[in-house]
Amino acid sequence: MADFRPELVEDAVRRLGESRAAMREANKRWQAMVRSSGFPTGARRYAAVLGVPEAVVARRIGDLACSARQWPLPLWPGLRFEVLVGPAEAGAPLLNAWLVRAPDAPAPVLRTLADLTPWSCVVADLGAAFPPAVPREGSAPNRFRLDFTAPDDEGRPRACTADFTWGLLQEVRPAEGPDGA
Repeated sequence: MADFRPELVEDAVRRLGESRAAMREANKRWQAMVRSSGFPTGARRYAAVLGVPEAVVARRIGDLACSARQWPLPLWPGLRFEVLVGPAEAGAPLLNAWLVRAPDAPAPVLRTLADLTPWSCVVADLGAAFPPAVPREGSAPNRFRLDFTAPDDEGRPRACTADFTWGLLQEVRPAEGPDGA
């Protein structure tokens, strides 16, 4: 997230009562763990770090019976970190990991482009507010994009692309035209 919004990351580190040195050390430990041959893979790696999930919710995606494992996060009480796991008969593959709205948390009111500020919503919030949002592959792992149309401050519809990291909105920009501009 620091690639898009370093100022928000700095503020979050302060709100959590941590220093930049502690943040770097935490990232160093995480990187060492995920690269270790003995560290669990797939969804088990998140349970190894985050503990027992607060909730495990059955979720169907087409014909697949999946499960969504969710953990609360102190920085975002209205969100949950969710790991979507495929069916056990398929070896329970990790399908996705991102932030989602907590079941008891109200979605933000999103009416115009001005409402789409960084870290204000998750993928599902924007998709529900401005259908039909079209998902696209993100620019890196754990990044996601949505193409959508929303009114500007004067009510004119604008085609846009929203970038998300770990499912949290980072930026909104005008959609690229057919010539790539």
